[in-house]
Amino acid sequence: MAVQPPDLATVRPGADPAADPLGAAATGPARASRRRRTAKGLWIPGTILGLIVLACFVWPLVYRDLPSPTAGSLLAANLPPFSPGHLLGTDPLGNDIVSRLLHGGRVSLEVGVTSNAIGLLLGGSVGMFAAFRGGWLETVTMRLLDMLIAFPSLVLVLVVSTYLTPSKLNVIWAISFFSIPTFARLARAATLRLREQVYVVAARLAGQRDSAILFRHIAPNVLPQLLTYSLLWVAAAIAIEASLSFLGFGVPASEPSWGMMISRGQAYISSNPELVLIPSACLFLTIVCLNTLGDALRARTGTP
Repeated sequence: MAVQPPDLATVRPGADPAADPLGAAATGPARASRRRRTAKGLWIPGTILGLIVLACFVWPLVYRDLPSPTAGSLLAANLPPFSPGHLLGTDPLGNDIVSRLLHGGRVSLEVGVTSNAIGLLLGGSVGMFAAFRGGWLETVTMRLLDMLIAFPSLVLVLVVSTYLTPSKLNVIWAISFFSIPTFARLARAATLRLREQVYVVAARLAGQRDSAILFRHIAPNVLPQLLTYSLLWVAAAIAIEASLSFLGFGVPASEPSWGMMISRGQAYISSNPELVLIPSACLFLTIVCLNTLGDALRARTGTP
C-alpha cells in the first residue's frame, strides 16, 4: 500500500515530518497531559517573572513615596524589617532595601535584555549571512567567532569592562561582545538546515536575490529559535552582570544592583544576613524563572 506523503502546508519549515512519528500521531490523554505540563511550565515562571518586571519598572512610577535608593541617612541606618516607611528595613548607610532591590532589578534586567538584543541582532545576522553564502566567507567568519568562544566568558567580559571603565553601558557592550559568537553559531546551524529546503531552492530558481531570500524565507524561520534561546541568555547575562558588580567591575557604586548589594552586604552577613540573602533570593528567582520559561518554550515550539 502506498504511503501518503505529509501535507506540506502543515509541516513547519525546516522540520522533518518523519523525525518524530509518535509525537506527530500522539492524540488523546497523552497529548493533553503533555500540553498541561508545558502550559504549567510557561505560566508559572512567566507570571513570577511578570510580577518581578512590574515591581521593578512600574511600582516606582506608581508609588511616589518610595525612598531614594542612594540618598539614605545615617540616622536611619540598620533599621529592622517592617519599620515605618521601610518594609525590609535599611542598610548600614540608611538606604531603603526595597528601593535598592527594585532599582537593582531594573539595572539587571536592562543589562540582560539589552545585551541579549544586541547579540541576537548582530550575531544572528552574521551567522545567517555567513552560512547562506558559504565558502571561504563562512570558514573565516566562524573561525574568528570560535576564537572568541575559546576564551572563558567571565575573563573576557572582565577584560572588556575594565578597559572601558565600569558603567552600565559598558557592561552591556562587554556582555554583548561575548554573546555575538553564541547567537552567530546558532543562526548558522539553523541556516545550514534551511538553505536546502524546497522553498528556498525554489526561490533561488525563481531568480530572487539573496537578500530577499534571507529576509523573506531564512530569517522568519531562524528568529523563533534565536528568541527561544535568548531567554536562557538573558539569565546568563544577568548572572554575569551580578558577578561583575560583585567584583567591582560592573555598574558604578552610585547605581545599586543586585550584585553590588551582595558584595556590600557580605561584610555584615553575621549581623544582618538579610543584606545578602534578600538580593541573592531575587537574583536566584529571576534566573530560575528565565531558564524554566526558556526550556518550556523550547519544548512547546519544538525548537532543537
